[in-house]
Amino acid sequence: MARAHLALVSFFAASIIGAASKSFTIANNCEHTVWPGILSSAGSAGVDTTGFALAPGESRALSVPSGWSGRLWGRTLCSTDAATGRFACVTGDCGSGRQDCGGGGAAPPATLAEFTMDGSGGMDFYDVSLVDGYNLPMLVAPQGAAAAAGGSCVPTGCMADLNGACPADLRVAASTTSSGGGGVACKSACEAFGSAQYCCNGDYGNPSTCKPSAYSQFFKNACPRAYSYAYDDATSTFTCAGDTAYAITFCPSTTSVKAAGGSPQAQGALPLMNATMVYLGGDQVGSATAAARLPSGLLHHVVVLAVVSLALAGALY
Repeated sequence: MARAHLALVSFFAASIIGAASKSFTIANNCEHTVWPGILSSAGSAGVDTTGFALAPGESRALSVPSGWSGRLWGRTLCSTDAATGRFACVTGDCGSGRQDCGGGGAAPPATLAEFTMDGSGGMDFYDVSLVDGYNLPMLVAPQGAAAAAGGSCVPTGCMADLNGACPADLRVAASTTSSGGGGVACKSACEAFGSAQYCCNGDYGNPSTCKPSAYSQFFKNACPRAYSYAYDDATSTFTCAGDTAYAITFCPSTTSVKAAGGSPQAQGALPLMNATMVYLGGDQVGSATAAARLPSGLLHHVVVLAVVSLALAGALY
């Protein structure tokens, strides 16, 4: 009887541990509405929503199941067609026709936050990826004791507004009134050209043959900790102990980094921002005087980001 009771207690204890959840706090620091989308990996337990709206200044807490794996992104310039009732977004659309994505992923280009919770050694693995292109600045900031300890448990993301500075052959433009007709997203070279060299497939399907390109360096120079191409693992994957919570912010400020409670500079890691090269929005590029040519001839703008001055960038380190 005692053994039966112990077995029953052990069963319920295991059930409770397996059902334990973690916390994401998703915040919109942009001056426009963002519609987060969430996609769980195959075989992973789902979350209680796959998409919703966040007005400027709004945030939402989300419980994530233990062992969850998936990705999160922001959709922009979304609207509902008055005739069909179909919901669609200019960037990051997931194809569901609704605010919730229902198992659909982000149409590139889109800035992606990727997570594997409670992975090898019980650690969380996370990154912010520009491999599928860029549409919004995004910061993932771990919170809790592990984050305070530093190490590889540090903020990552892309804090720069790259849409205005995006090279012409990667730029996605929209003629909508709300976008002002400027750039609304920036494609990856793989999405723009489809070649094996840029997509890291075929003869280029391994780290020995697929190397950074001038196009991937455009993203890496601005956002040193973000994935810029498929084999950018060494500088772009971060880990935290399994009891860590995460704050995910669209259009983050330097305050967002410091609010994480830990140093943004990991031991031996790249800086969160390149303090010598950050970018203006599209409406400010015309007044900038700096322009530079990448080694392969790719023209891009090297200007000061209006919302993050060099002084503030320097204050992060």
